[in-house]
Amino acid sequence: MKFNFYALRAIYLHEMDRFRRTLLQSLLSPVLSTSLYFIVFGSVIGDYVESIDGLSYGSYIVPGLLMLTLLTQSISNTSFGIFFPKFNGTINEILAAPISTLETVLAFVGAGATKTLIVGTVIYATASFFAEVTVEYPMLMIFLLILVSFTFALFGFLIGVVSKNFEQMSIIPSLVITPMVFLGGSLYSLDMLPPFWQTVSYFNPVVYLIDGLRFSFYGISDFNIWISVGSMVSFLVICVIAVSILLKKGYNIKS
Repeated sequence: MKFNFYALRAIYLHEMDRFRRTLLQSLLSPVLSTSLYFIVFGSVIGDYVESIDGLSYGSYIVPGLLMLTLLTQSISNTSFGIFFPKFNGTINEILAAPISTLETVLAFVGAGATKTLIVGTVIYATASFFAEVTVEYPMLMIFLLILVSFTFALFGFLIGVVSKNFEQMSIIPSLVITPMVFLGGSLYSLDMLPPFWQTVSYFNPVVYLIDGLRFSFYGISDFNIWISVGSMVSFLVICVIAVSILLKKGYNIKS
């Protein structure tokens, strides 16, 4: 079957148009949350923590807050994007259209990742008002942002496909991803933890994502950068395999 670029483009633009209609809501909440993090943590904790690895506390938490935004936005954007057509019945239009599973997945995941990158850019600009932010390796930063956005957008697609209601769809972002980010060194250095909790943190994959992004910003890290990239690529492969298996079994998307 010939690749249907026009159908892919139609779904992608439809998702981006929905984002445009709710642009204020989509951007205002992350901006306010980030500002509050800097006001509360940056001002209060920053008064007690002079520096971490030679950085001010405000500068140190920028990559962690950016990663928090990327993970939550990627998952929520794409999971809602595929779940809502299932909920209101418009999924039948996709099932009836001459478009393959691959094209459908690429359209929804691409739109979700694009929205996330837009929000991430706004968060980066917001963080620059509260802390001094420098980027030592801009190309690595862009690569990691795109990789994380697309990987977790695919993970969000997976969640949206298997979820039967809105409650199920919100469980993983709220009860799994957010705690993992906060326990992954987003607001503190792992060296500040007791030895036992440092060991526990090593089993948290988000630790390596935040560490890799922090390396691209400031050139400092607790682990080799390839560990961060490798963990992200491994999770991407797992998501691709999981989505392929589920869709072949007929989870409301035509195979």
